[in-house]
Parts: sequence; C-alpha cells; structure tokens
Amino acid sequence: MKITDVETTLINPKLAARNADQKPRFTGIDTQTIYKVVLDDGVVGWGDVRGHAPISDEGKAALVGTNPVLHLSADHPTGLHGALYDAVGKSLEVPAWALMGRKHRDRVPVAAWTRPASPEDLAAEVQRSVDEGYMYFKVHTCDYYCVIEQTRAVEDVAPAGFKMHYDFNHNRTSTSVMRLVDEIEKSWVVGVLEDPLVWRDVDGWRRLREKTSLPLLMHVPALGAGPEIINGCADLYMVGEHGIPLSIRRGYACAEANVSTVIQLTGGTLSKAMGLHLAAVLPNVSHMTNLDDQYDEDVTGGRIEVAEGSSPIPDGPGLGVEVDEAELERIRRNPKTVIPRHICVLHMPRGGRYYTRGYPGVERMTGFPEGNVRGIRLEVWEEDGSEEWQRRWEDLAGGWALERS
Repeated sequence: MKITDVETTLINPKLAARNADQKPRFTGIDTQTIYKVVLDDGVVGWGDVRGHAPISDEGKAALVGTNPVLHLSADHPTGLHGALYDAVGKSLEVPAWALMGRKHRDRVPVAAWTRPASPEDLAAEVQRSVDEGYMYFKVHTCDYYCVIEQTRAVEDVAPAGFKMHYDFNHNRTSTSVMRLVDEIEKSWVVGVLEDPLVWRDVDGWRRLREKTSLPLLMHVPALGAGPEIINGCADLYMVGEHGIPLSIRRGYACAEANVSTVIQLTGGTLSKAMGLHLAAVLPNVSHMTNLDDQYDEDVTGGRIEVAEGSSPIPDGPGLGVEVDEAELERIRRNPKTVIPRHICVLHMPRGGRYYTRGYPGVERMTGFPEGNVRGIRLEVWEEDGSEEWQRRWEDLAGGWALERS
C-alpha cells in the first residue's frame, strides 16, 4: 500500500441562503480545501477543512511513495488526515474509527452553529436548528451584543432540554467575568461555557470552576492539557482542530481524569464524518461542533442526518461518505463571496452611537470589557448607493466617530 498522488482543490461553497443578506457577518467560512489521496491499489481517500490551504510541493513529495499508515499518527492538517484515514480504511475495508481504537457509541450529540448574532437573529437560528433536529447550539459571544439579552431570546423559543454552548473567547479577566457567569448560570438553557477566561490564568479557571455550576470548557490548554487537568481547571477540553493524533491522546487523558471532551472540526460533510469517527473511540464525549449546517452545497452532495440531537457514525469503509467529483468540479468554479463595504453602528444603552468602517473594536473604543455593557447592540449598514452612506463612509476615513443622543 503506497501513496501515488496527493491533490488539494480550493473551493468556495455557497453559504446557506438564509444568510445571503448578511455576508459581512459570515466572512471567512465560505472557503474550503478538499484533499485527495490516491493509493497504488486505485483507492481514493477524501478529506476537507475550512479555509484555503493548498499542499506544498515539499509536502506532497514527503507523502508520495510512502505507506499511508505511517502518516496516521504524523503531524498533518486535519483535512489531510481525513483523506488518509479515508484511503487506509477503504483499502483495508474497515471504518476509520477502527484505525483509532475501540468503538464506544453509534451516534454522537452534535451542535448547530452561527456567527455572533443579535438576540433576534440568534433566536431565529435556534428555531431553525431545532427544526433540523439539533438540541445543542454553539455561538461565540461578542462585545457588540448583550449575552444576557441573547439568552433571554433563546429561552423564549427553545424547547425543553435544548442547550446553548457559549464561547466566551478567552479574552477576559476574572474581574470582568465572575458576576457575568453568576448571572448567566441561572438560565436553564445555558449548557456549556467555553473559554470564560484567558487560557494562561490557570488559577482563575480553577476558582471559577469551584464557584459556578456551569460546566467549563477549555479550548486550547496553554500548558498542554496535563497541568490544566491536574489543577482542575475545566470540566471539558476541546479536541479536533489541532490534529487527530493529539486529539486522540488528549481524549484518552481526559477519560482517565474523568472529564469530557468536545470535538470541533470545521469544514463540510467530510470534516463532520472525520469528527464522528473520532467521537466513536474517545470514551467521554459531550458533543461535537461543525460547520456543515452553514452551507447550501457540499462536495459529497449532502449532509449527515441529525435527529433527536445526534448524528450517526458512518458505517462504511474509510469515512463512510463519498465525494461526487462532478459536484466538486461544479463547486470549484464558484467565485469567492464578495463582501460589500459596510459601516457598523454601535448603539449604546444611553442612546449614544459609535460609527466605524467595518466591525468595531468595542473595548478599545468604549473601555468596557466584553460582556459588561447591558443593552449594547450593533447595526450593520451595507453600502446601498445612497449619498448618506457615501458621506458617512468618507467621514470615517480617520477612524471611528461617537454621536451622543
């Protein structure tokens, strides 16, 4: 079994039609790289990853002519790992999870996703996700919408048992987060809090964990996960996007410490399939987050089923999903999404308005840390051809402006 060729194809899959009028908000997720690994027995393996990351000539040369099994534990991009696991699994006629360990589950809880959203948009996305079968939802908080208002909006529409996975962006001190967590944990709909503090504040994580009933999730352990687990920093640790071999090691380390993992692999259906196989073998998995619900098209021609909050682990050889090469070629021709020029209007709770070209740096402009301004709200004003818009754009050439009520 030898690798005879490795290819990467850069594509721009169309975003979900529901987000067509919010292009600035979704910039950066409309690009993917498709990996193709060909073996000397004619088997082809496929993988994908978010973003454009073509393989270099040197990277390709290091793979061609070698046994793909040797690369399953090597340091490669997750999309390439997906293609390697797919190819080896197909060649041996076993599912990808069988190359990683013992299977612990047949289905995996999965989370829907969206970019930072107003309370109204978030509530609509939650309703959409429920209709699609989800019972978990991940969203990053931000400094231009109020997380308390977002939570109340979700409470108004979510069914019993639905849980929010809030990512707090690992940018806060304990001073700015303690009372906020105290308030948000009272909501029945908040399930997991990711990265409430800066990663290096190991003692702050431990103290916050002792204080709150909310499960705390750490994304990137600054010390490598071992010291964080020993110090009791978090209830869950994220794996997936920093390499499959590292994810397997950390997943088993978490299991030995009786804490859980959350798997995150962002791309299309191929990435989700790779994540599901990883989730099959890790002993303690809370849920998995992907981006497959953000696209109206995929190189496989579809999405993996979601029902009652979970998705099945594909049971075919390799990743268990196949690329439609005609569909890949069609999507390859898509132009990259054009992001219109836009002005952001930040509405403050006492009536003032900050104007910026593009999204605002709220803490820099206002001095208040993220999550500490109740009632803050953002309005995105895309270029509309009006004289008013053009005049405002020109006025902001020197930076942001504050208009008091």
